[in-house]
Amino acid sequence: MDNTVTWFEVATDDPEGAQRFYGGLFGWTFGASPAGPIDYRTIGYPGREQPGGGFYNTKGEFPAHAIFHVEVADVEQKCRETESLGGKVVTKVIDDGAGTDFAYLQDGSGNLFGVFHRR
Repeated sequence: MDNTVTWFEVATDDPEGAQRFYGGLFGWTFGASPAGPIDYRTIGYPGREQPGGGFYNTKGEFPAHAIFHVEVADVEQKCRETESLGGKVVTKVIDDGAGTDFAYLQDGSGNLFGVFHRR
């Protein structure tokens, strides 16, 4: 299913900016953080009823990190959208010879993630 991954985590000191970026790129939705000292917001995405991941607000106490791969319909389109939303294309491989196109991208906080499409 396009724009879908299994559980993952994005750690950032800018959760609102990360929500704008990933919501704009993949149509993801976000739940409120439960009451308590930890700001951890659930992430939902098309085709899945239960949350599939979460944003952890590091509050600057830990380095930003994320790594996951998202299956998409068009890798090149997602590369263009990434740049238009303030991200960066790190590595783009179209046609790896085994039937998969993929790219490594970065969001506006510098978090690395991947997108791929199996033909």
